[in-house]
Amino acid sequence: MTMVRQTKQRAAVIDVLRAARSHPDAAWIHTQVRQTLPSVSLGTVYRTLDALVAGGVVVTLERAGQATRYDYKHAGEDHHHAVCRGCGAIFDVDAGELPQLSAAALPAGFQVTDVRLEFIGVCPDCQTEKIS
Repeated sequence: MTMVRQTKQRAAVIDVLRAARSHPDAAWIHTQVRQTLPSVSLGTVYRTLDALVAGGVVVTLERAGQATRYDYKHAGEDHHHAVCRGCGAIFDVDAGELPQLSAAALPAGFQVTDVRLEFIGVCPDCQTEKIS
């Protein structure tokens, strides 16, 4: 992670993301941050999120036709995501529970700097709705 200059806006956005487990979008983050910093603008929240993403503190989850979602990278917590095609819910998947992938499948000399794995499917709630 790159060092990101700490401002009160960045601290507030980080606090909101640390507490959130729902992978929120910028509008939801903005609403939460305004509870402690009432004058903060949505533009400031977007710029703050961009800086945190560039600094490696936050990752984005992007789906075509949907608002970008954000996930705080908790220290020592390596996880991936499962995304429901039905309702769009995003679930954390503990990376430690997954089998290790072989680097042999990568091009020779390829240097991995980050891994993002997404499982796309249908959550139990959406499966139940289709059955009913």
